[in-house]
Amino acid sequence: MDGYVLDLREIDRTRVPAVGGKGAHLGELSRVEGVRVPAGFCVTTDAFRRVMEGAPSIDDRLDRLSRLDPEDREAIRTRGAEVRRTIEGTAFPDDVAAAIHRALLRFGERTAYAVRSSATTEDSPGASFAGQQDTYPNVVGPEAVLRHVRLCWASLFTERAVTYRLRNGFDQRKARMAVVVQRMVFPRAAGVLFTADPVTSDRTVTCVEAVPGLGEALVSGLVNPDVHRVRDDEVIAGVIATKPLAVHASPEGGTRRQPIAPARQREPALTDAQVVRLARLGRRIEAHFGCPLDIEWCLADDDFLIVQSRPITTLFPVPEAADRANRVYVSVGHQQMMTDPLKPLGLSLWQMTTPGRCVRRAGACSSMSPHDWRRRRAVPTSWRPSGVPTR
Repeated sequence: MDGYVLDLREIDRTRVPAVGGKGAHLGELSRVEGVRVPAGFCVTTDAFRRVMEGAPSIDDRLDRLSRLDPEDREAIRTRGAEVRRTIEGTAFPDDVAAAIHRALLRFGERTAYAVRSSATTEDSPGASFAGQQDTYPNVVGPEAVLRHVRLCWASLFTERAVTYRLRNGFDQRKARMAVVVQRMVFPRAAGVLFTADPVTSDRTVTCVEAVPGLGEALVSGLVNPDVHRVRDDEVIAGVIATKPLAVHASPEGGTRRQPIAPARQREPALTDAQVVRLARLGRRIEAHFGCPLDIEWCLADDDFLIVQSRPITTLFPVPEAADRANRVYVSVGHQQMMTDPLKPLGLSLWQMTTPGRCVRRAGACSSMSPHDWRRRRAVPTSWRPSGVPTR
């Protein structure tokens, strides 16, 4: 394909500048043996750049946006809306539209797609940007795809996305958006898989969250999911939630909420055997990427498809060790009621005055901003052992 469109099979994790974090992860996932990823392509950041070059006064608008206080929500809302309207009102370049049409011809005129934003700053080890930009399921027809690609571009400047970048030190003027277009999957169950327990940070436990229908019901908070925890190919804990509704694709495009009969609201979305099979798949993907992952999946025709993965950025950070022995780590700072993390200068002084074999760095690196130190501090304010082996 040309420079404005890349097939997912042409993409690997090194292509973030061209296809964004989500696109790069999906392309890399499609290379993992035994992992199914819905077919599709990525509208690259070159196409986004073409649109931005034609947008009137866009540089001035982005400069003003970059100078805002992250706590000034009203100004962010107003300035961000101006940028979005500018992008949505800019003419679609003919060569970009033609490239997208050619890519769609492979799948047929009436194929349904998921049109998904993929910013260059998202799904990175330090900041996931989860939920900050927009995704549109069940988009039918070439003109509808083009319209939703434009909406994805504009969603780079929603209030929540702009605020997230301001708080995490990302330059608004350097933000770029690619768009992933994939064949729509119509699942009977969907959800999220964590290859490390997001509550305890235990790297030996896989956590599976599942709901019937599309995963939109879970990520939007419409229903509580079933939650299963797996260790060594065995379900060690599980909670089956009451699920009053499911989200399904509508024949005319988009989605609809469908009530679930009271007698079926407590039915599990997955069997234990399916949960274990999914956990094994998650471990295979984790081994490929080399870090704990947050993975979005769906189940169609008794086969699991992976529709997204990103590093988990909120785990208790475990110091590296040469062996695989179990250890318990204690936060000395929190034992002394130092409930804020040590700043770089304090940490440096501590390490100079304390025997090196007794103290291990378990927090963030010294190059992080004060906000990152607060966001990724080593342990909660109440002391607890991590209870996890180094892996």
